[in-house]
Amino acid sequence: MANTAQAKKRARQAEKHRAQNASQRSELRTEIKKTVKALATGDAAAAKSAYTAAVPVIDAMARKGHIHKNKAARHKSRLNTRLKAMAAG
Repeated sequence: MANTAQAKKRARQAEKHRAQNASQRSELRTEIKKTVKALATGDAAAAKSAYTAAVPVIDAMARKGHIHKNKAARHKSRLNTRLKAMAAG
């Protein structure tokens, strides 16, 4: 356990940051799952709205450093590809 006041404060801050980061990662995964589920149902309008809601969340997580920018681009690209394929087919 931390012995100094500074170390105790850093431990408190680290716990708060860990909880916030976990919450934001969970939000990211939830938005991606919602989009995948909407794509699986075959409802183009629901899939488009789910994708539109997921993109800002994915971008924010990349901007904050929770995920790499290339991973964010990969998620968006794969979801958009499936969305376009569903709309065309």
